[in-house]
Amino acid sequence: MATIRKEITLDAPLIETWAAFADFHAVDKRIATGFVVKCEPNEGGRTVTFANGIVANEQLVTIDHAAHRLSYAIKGGRMSHHNASFQLEADGSRTRVTWLADILPNELEPAIGGMMDEGCKAMLRKFANGAQNAA
Repeated sequence: MATIRKEITLDAPLIETWAAFADFHAVDKRIATGFVVKCEPNEGGRTVTFANGIVANEQLVTIDHAAHRLSYAIKGGRMSHHNASFQLEADGSRTRVTWLADILPNELEPAIGGMMDEGCKAMLRKFANGAQNAA
């Protein structure tokens, strides 16, 4: 199983970034605008449409407000397994984000890793001037 790890630091305090991440059905508006172009609630999760046209059904696994951790799984599509999590930690007045994804088949690692890179770029843009861009 391939594990992909991305780490970024967002220019906003933890309390504000966590509020945006925990708003699970607003990833297109509050976290990754431009990378995610549409997000719709569905039973148990959300249907996410990416800028490249890929559509994914993401099932919410857990939101741990005390630990600032969110995990989700993708059901269906080309992957036989996909589980991912975001872990947020305060870094002074900024927020460190660790995004982990475990996927099968391993051959999809470059494609999924590339999409995660684009997602990180979108998050960095969204929070570039502090959390006022996140709402």
